Amino acid sequence: MKKIASMLIAILVLFHTYPAISFAEENSIQEEIIYDILVDRFNNGSQAFSDQVRIDDPLAYHGGDIKGIMMKLDDIKKIGFTAISLSPIMANAKDGYHGYWIEDFYSVEPQFGTMEEFQSFVQEAHNRDIKVMLELVINYVANSHPIVTDSDKQDWIVQQADIDTSKEPWLENITVLNQANPEVQAMLIDVAKYWMNEGNVDGFILHAADQASPEFLETLTREIKAESPNVYIIANVLGEEVSEELMNIQTIDAVDNPELSQTIADVFSHEDNPVEQIYTKWEELGIKNSLHYVDNKTLNRFTQVAAENKRNDINTWKLVLVSLLTTPGVPILFQGSEVPMYGAGIEQIHSLVNFNSGEPDLEEVYTKALALRNSFPALQYGDFELVGSNEGMSVMKRTYQDEIMYIAINNDSVSRAVSITDLAPDLQLRGLLGDNLVREIHDGEYKLGLARETADVFIVEENTGINWGFVAPMIIILLSFVSAVIYLTRKQRKREATE
Repeated sequence: MKKIASMLIAILVLFHTYPAISFAEENSIQEEIIYDILVDRFNNGSQAFSDQVRIDDPLAYHGGDIKGIMMKLDDIKKIGFTAISLSPIMANAKDGYHGYWIEDFYSVEPQFGTMEEFQSFVQEAHNRDIKVMLELVINYVANSHPIVTDSDKQDWIVQQADIDTSKEPWLENITVLNQANPEVQAMLIDVAKYWMNEGNVDGFILHAADQASPEFLETLTREIKAESPNVYIIANVLGEEVSEELMNIQTIDAVDNPELSQTIADVFSHEDNPVEQIYTKWEELGIKNSLHYVDNKTLNRFTQVAAENKRNDINTWKLVLVSLLTTPGVPILFQGSEVPMYGAGIEQIHSLVNFNSGEPDLEEVYTKALALRNSFPALQYGDFELVGSNEGMSVMKRTYQDEIMYIAINNDSVSRAVSITDLAPDLQLRGLLGDNLVREIHDGEYKLGLARETADVFIVEENTGINWGFVAPMIIILLSFVSAVIYLTRKQRKREATE
């Protein structure tokens, strides 16, 4: 069954590649599946031990670098990611492994490599049709940045700013920029243009956009789009809610959605939680292009949370991936989720990725789920509708032009079924992940049944009836086997009778 399902997905991917491009009027961020990388804690390509690289110190550099990411590009491509987002790579103060203690916006942190290496990395990513986005720090600089002590630039910074370090403890070593100052605005706009032109990046994730001046965000994003309309801009949010002002900035392509993300994580961290809660939260928030996830640089690893509730890694990640990849918006997955990695607290969350501990079955789940998202426009652009629920199971529908897809997720501890009554008669639904086939029961009713802790994505097609081309040879083989058994049995009995 697994081989049949894999072959079907491969065929469908090839079949739908052309329509997936032609349906889209422009290159939308909704087409992307983002792999989020904390550069220092990803993969060591060339860094040797030094006074800055200290593996036993959780607050020091651990050796991840640009070359290390380049070495993993083929793996990232193979899984199905279409874009990479990098933590800030600008030159930082001592021990600024996270990238937020910026001392020089115009150079690459030496621990990560050189500008030439970064340019080569971006080119190699582009050769594989992978976009590269860079996290851009717009609210502050390191306390050791030259402007902090420059007497002529004291109006560039906010004196005695109130800084909340509860979610990001590394913010203790920063000075807040005065975004109302035109010179500060001009500098940050110039920084963005520099990395677009020199680094050839495809987009920016604006760090802590909810802490920035909305007026400045309007100006910054307008200038970025004027320089290159196709550059993606994502607003990162540190708080728990997204303001109306932030959502209404038209030049921002996607906005971090912490409430929806937390709901997805909460639902799947326990069995029997209703999947319908995710749809309800999505509908309530009304964020058109939301960035959603189940963990990131500050949240405990989802695998850890689920394991503490005795959930199976493979089954649970399949449910999570189907939900993330079929809910409207932009899915982003934190490095190591595909291994999967465990951890609670910054020290463990920021561990170097242990690629050698990978789970092959989980990689297959990732590859299949991401292939579906990349192949069907309905999963990228389609309208989203809740069809029905039964305890922990829900069925959603996505419709785009003439393409209809149903997403069935059973987070229950027992098998469940949901009936669909909005389809024409004499059709069938074919599952692309679980090799399920659903035909009409009567009067336009189709019943989608799933085993516990499983999910499937269905396409709608004409009812093919019994596949005699497949079934007939099986029947012939079975009849031949039965005939042979009967013949041998009779022959044995005759032999025994003569003896």
